[in-house]
Amino acid sequence: MRYFVTGGAGFLGINLARHLLAQGHTVVSYDIAPFDYPEKDTITAVMGDIRDFESLKHAMAGSDVVIHTAAALPLYKPHDIRSTDIDGTRNVLKAAMQSGVARVVHVSSTAVYGIPDHHPLDEDDTLDGVGEYGKAKIAAEELCGEYRAKGLCVPIVRPKSFIGPERLGVFALFYDWAADGRGFPMIGSGANRYQLLDVEDLCDAIYLCATLSCERVNDVFNIGAKEFTTMREDYQAVLDRAGFGKKISGFPAAPMIWTLRILEALKLSPLYKWVYETASKDSFVSIEKAERILGWRPRYSNKQALIRNYEWYLEHRGEFKSASGVSHRVPWSQGILALAKKFF
Repeated sequence: MRYFVTGGAGFLGINLARHLLAQGHTVVSYDIAPFDYPEKDTITAVMGDIRDFESLKHAMAGSDVVIHTAAALPLYKPHDIRSTDIDGTRNVLKAAMQSGVARVVHVSSTAVYGIPDHHPLDEDDTLDGVGEYGKAKIAAEELCGEYRAKGLCVPIVRPKSFIGPERLGVFALFYDWAADGRGFPMIGSGANRYQLLDVEDLCDAIYLCATLSCERVNDVFNIGAKEFTTMREDYQAVLDRAGFGKKISGFPAAPMIWTLRILEALKLSPLYKWVYETASKDSFVSIEKAERILGWRPRYSNKQALIRNYEWYLEHRGEFKSASGVSHRVPWSQGILALAKKFF
């Protein structure tokens, strides 16, 4: 099968490419960024923007399945988030239908649930996006529904925050502190349960949505780790792996949140609202539907996923130590938080 992956040069994109290649498929990566991985000679890499419909449609021609992972993340400018996550998704769905592609697997986010008042969350719960990113993800899902009504098969996966090889972004901040023998502050006591997800488990779920019968998968599925404990315990596993005897330190949530709001407004912190407003609260979804309908079985716990990602970080740290940006592929600039590192 010929798989067309939007955002193919991103963190999820490269892991999907490896997953699909291992299954014997042909992969086309379509991304605004260059595909600069060792696998570049084993796939077809096209540089392009999903907001450019004609370029997108031309590159998609001849594909059997589209996996739509491309998105502008929360640190992008509001205009870029709306134009990429909404208009870009419309272009992907339209191009797929005009090109005769049978199926588009849309990668959404549990950010569509906002900051909920109960857990676990299931797929029928109210959607209430926080910030431009959450709102755009909801709008993109509505477009998927419209194209389903036109006859296109559009499975939607809503993954929790996923980590693994190639993942940097906000997690690089934590791994940097751990690798340098520092402890780490936590918003609140850390007694809340915050579900994560290993990228390999996400790739498994996406592949099931791409290969099982449309009658079975043309729906919405939450994807997250099955085994997770508290924030403090899960993240402490990384500090224990680092081997410096450091600990997670909890701080009262309200003062920290207000401080981070001010720092964000002053553009001195990389943390955005959805990160710091939810970090001290429970955040987990029911994966029963994906288990029951897809037959999906996650392999990694929160602790295993965090440690696996940390070990990859240690192996590759020298390659990106001076890089920074707003995607998951590079570390986010720590801003004023780098000063706080000295006290832990």
